[in-house]
Amino acid sequence: MYRFPIPAAQARAEMMILKSRFICIIDFADTVEVAQSFIRQMRAEFADASHVCHAFCVGFGASITQGCSDDGEPKGTAGRPMLAVLQGSGLGDVVAAVVRYYGGTNLGTGGLVHAYGDVIKAALEILPRGEKVEKRQAIIAIPYALYERVKLLIATHRGKIFSEDFAADITLELEFVVDDFAPFNLALREMSAGKIEAILA
Repeated sequence: MYRFPIPAAQARAEMMILKSRFICIIDFADTVEVAQSFIRQMRAEFADASHVCHAFCVGFGASITQGCSDDGEPKGTAGRPMLAVLQGSGLGDVVAAVVRYYGGTNLGTGGLVHAYGDVIKAALEILPRGEKVEKRQAIIAIPYALYERVKLLIATHRGKIFSEDFAADITLELEFVVDDFAPFNLALREMSAGKIEAILA
């Protein structure tokens, strides 16, 4: 999967359930370190809360890293339900924290599962979404005679030139959206009668 939806900005939702206050914060996290930093920020911001539970899905599809924590709630009543909702959302590179201020009434395990699941669903409903597009870097060496034609070909396939090295040949460092790389390379081979091919960096 080369394109997938991601959070475009942070979203917050709040619910009162049997006098307990639940606040869900969802944000973008493209590495586990970013997710952990977000969780630390939430714990600092809500230092007086009873619990700050979390879940994250970094990456997308087959290459995904997941994690969750009940943060002192009964095992399996907070982090796992939150993770299940994130998994079902279709989002990648996402982290969520649910803050609970205990209101004096026990919700029971079933009640907690529903509460944590419901507040994260409420935050997902208002979450702005963007799209992440996977890219590839490549290198090509071309003769001077083809320089202008190759530059035009790169632009036609929405590629970007990062560096140009003018020596015996011209070496170009390029970047393409994954979907555009193969068509570019095919057109490049056709233009050069099979003599030039871009190599993935």
